[in-house]
Amino acid sequence: MNIYVSNLDYQVEDDDLRGFFEDYGQVDSARVITDRETGRSRGFGFVEMAEDEAAEKAVKELNGAHVKGRAINVAIAKPREEKSERSFSAKRY
Repeated sequence: MNIYVSNLDYQVEDDDLRGFFEDYGQVDSARVITDRETGRSRGFGFVEMAEDEAAEKAVKELNGAHVKGRAINVAIAKPREEKSERSFSAKRY
């Protein structure tokens, strides 16, 4: 199950994020999202857990928890929506 984590301290790294969730079960991946140009954290990340039950428990217990002085937000990640192509009809009057 994919989990979205936001309001992370900018010093949190992938291994830190993994550590927050390992007490709840097997973590397949943990990734803090970084800015492409600067490489700095954008303050959110994703954790993939093997077992749905463990992931749901982690979400329930970690949502609102204080990590490095900040209350993090933890939720089940929503699937990415496909971007639709927009069609514009430009009419000139």
